[in-house]
Order: sequence, then structure tokens, then C-alpha cells
Amino acid sequence: MAEAVSVALTGADLADLASIRRRAILSCAIGNFFELFDFTIYGYFAVAIGRAFYPDGSMFSTFATFGAAFLMRPVGAIVLGAYGDRMGRRAALVVTIGLMAAATGFTGLIPSYQSIGVWAPILLLVCRLMQGFSTGGEWGGAAAFLVEYALPGKRGLIGSMQQTSTQIGALSGSLSAALLASTLSQEDFFAWGWRIPFVVGFALGPIGYYLRRKVAETPAFERAVEHRIVERSPFLTAIREYRSRMLQAFGLSIIGCMANFIFVIYLVSYAINTMKLPAGSALSCAVVSGLILVTLTPIVGHLSDRVGRRPMILACALLNLVFDYPLFLLAVRGGTFGSLLAALMVNAVFQSLYTGVIPSILAEMFPTRVRYTGLSVSYGFAVVLFGGFAPLISTWLVQVTGNPLAPAFYIMIGGAISAIAILSMREPLNAPLD
Repeated sequence: MAEAVSVALTGADLADLASIRRRAILSCAIGNFFELFDFTIYGYFAVAIGRAFYPDGSMFSTFATFGAAFLMRPVGAIVLGAYGDRMGRRAALVVTIGLMAAATGFTGLIPSYQSIGVWAPILLLVCRLMQGFSTGGEWGGAAAFLVEYALPGKRGLIGSMQQTSTQIGALSGSLSAALLASTLSQEDFFAWGWRIPFVVGFALGPIGYYLRRKVAETPAFERAVEHRIVERSPFLTAIREYRSRMLQAFGLSIIGCMANFIFVIYLVSYAINTMKLPAGSALSCAVVSGLILVTLTPIVGHLSDRVGRRPMILACALLNLVFDYPLFLLAVRGGTFGSLLAALMVNAVFQSLYTGVIPSILAEMFPTRVRYTGLSVSYGFAVVLFGGFAPLISTWLVQVTGNPLAPAFYIMIGGAISAIAILSMREPLNAPLD
């Protein structure tokens, strides 16, 4: 009888643990969706935002403001990463979603340059810096949160939910942009239509905030608190003891950041402005690209639990190194909806080898006491140096060289750097989350 009761209790405990894990994944996924939807719609509405907030409608100024948000990502990674390693992952993730909701709502409500003059771009910049700060803490916190909740043999799959939910957020942003551009007149779209997703995104914020307030802290962090190994200065400890791992994490993160922002943000805007494709058609290509990523990311994450993380992300780096120039040649020289669509679809397949693995591979590289900080700072600096300013640098490269294919060489350099970083590290598959 005692044995039967023990078995029953064990089964109930396991069921309860599974339920807690599902709630944790859901709360994190919804927050990721909200964060990336709000953050990326700026890129999809770059043309409209340029016309609304800058007197000459300059895409260079628009992308400069887009990139400026990424300057705050390392700051957010350091500040919120340290907070998450000291006070818990949940506490930090509640802060990030509150900040993002406020910044998003204000962005959609800022009057145009014609109404308030120079204050319009200034207020826009403030909102973007706030978004960058919160996203700097969101990405690493979500990755650590999910991987710490996952069973050892399912970290790739569960961790990939972070990127799957963010890709759904980005996909929703591109879909909303495509729908608005297709259904509204051009005059209405540029006058007020682009503001709708920002207001909708702000309204979704309280849902994510509520869910994160209700979820339990991760078992790994609770063990760290119980054993009194919580660091007082996680950032300094990470720099002092795990400098080489942070450099490797920084290097392997580069290619995904570059490929995403150059193909999906820069190339789509280039197609609208320079190739003169209709906005709805160009944005539809981004929608298809997003669908591919959403579909393949969890599949790659699941496969990485069997074959390892390094083979997947190394393949992404090498494929971009070899094929990005032909893909740019296809999109730019082809100059059609079909050529742009084909280039984005192929790149999305390459990108899935990165998105399916990046949360788990980074989380497994660091111990619990500095995990949030280590992976947030490493990834945050990769994003700011090679991701956020990638559209701006691509625009500059084309202007300076006169070669519309110049951004392809820029991505290829990133692929080479990432490949070197990946080859220098050990396979972290199922490393203990001590």
C-alpha cells in the first residue's frame, strides 16, 4: 500500500511539474511575442516613419534611429542581466515587458514633424532607446528562463520556443504591415495607418505582464538561492571568470543578427524605395520568410537535442558565407517580386539553423549564477555591433561604393567570424545547469 501511495504521489508531482513548466513556457512565449512584435514593426514601417518624423523622409535618418535603439541593448543586458541573476529571472522579465509596453504606446502617439517640429524625432529616439534597453534584458532572460525549465534532453526544443515566439511576433508585424499597405490607400497608410500596430501592441502589454507576474521562478535559480551561490556582481564575475566563453558567444551570435536585419529589414525597404516594388508585395515576401522560420525553428531545436548545437549553427554560418552573394544578386538584379521572394525564402531556411539553436547553446555555455548576464551581454553586443546598425551600414555601403550588392559582402564577413567562433568552442549539448 505504501509503495502504491508513493507511486501515486510521484505521478501527481510529475503532473504538477509538467503543468508548471507549460505555464512558464506560455508566459515567456507571449512576452517574447509582444516584445519582438513591438520592436520589429519599426523596421517594417521604416518608410512611413521616415516620412512622419523627418522633414526629408530620409531613410538614412530612419535607420539611424532604428540602430540607436540597439545602443541601449548592451546597457539593458548588463543592468537587467545582473538584476535577473541577483533577484530572479521572473522579476527581470516583468520589468522588461512593462518598459516595452510604455515605449510602444508612446511611439504610436507621437505627433508628426509637421505638427511639433524637431520634437517629433527626439521623442521617437527616446522611445527607441527605451525599447532597446528593455529588449536587451528580455532576450537573455527569456532564453535562460526557458532552458532552465526544460528537461536536459529537451533544452533545444524548449529553448527554441523563445525564437519561435519572437518569430511569430515579427511575422505578425510584417503581416500587419502588408495588410495595411494593401488595404489602405497610400495616403492613409503614410498619414495614420502605420500607427495602428503600435497602439495594438501597447494594448497587449498588460496580458504579458499579468502572466509573468503569476509564473514561478525557475528551479535552477531557486537552487542557486538555496545553496547561497547568487552573485552580488554577476557582470564582473562573468567578465573575470568566463571571458573566453563570452567572446565565443559573441562571435557565434553575429551571423544570425546580420542576416536577419539585412535580408528582412534592409532588403525589403530597399525593394520598396529603390526597386520600386509595391509596399504590399515586398512586405508579403517578409511574411513568407517569417512563416518558414516559425515552421522550421522548433524542428531544428528538436534535432539539436539529438545531433548537437554546433553542427546546426556552424551550417548557418557557412551557408551564409557561401550563398549570400548569389542571393543578393538574385534579389537586386532580378528586381521582381519573385526574385525577392526566392532570396528571402532561401535565407529563412539558413536562418532557422540559427534560431532553432541560439537560446539553448548560449544558455548551456554559462552557469546559473551568471547565465542571464553572460548570454545577455554577449548576444547584446553582437546585436548592436552587427545587427541593429546593419541596415544603416548597408545603406552607407551602397552609397559609398555605388554597388547595390555591397551588403552581401558585409554578411559574408559575419559568417566567417561566426564560423571561427563556433569551431573554437566545445559542444555544450546537455551540459549541467549548475
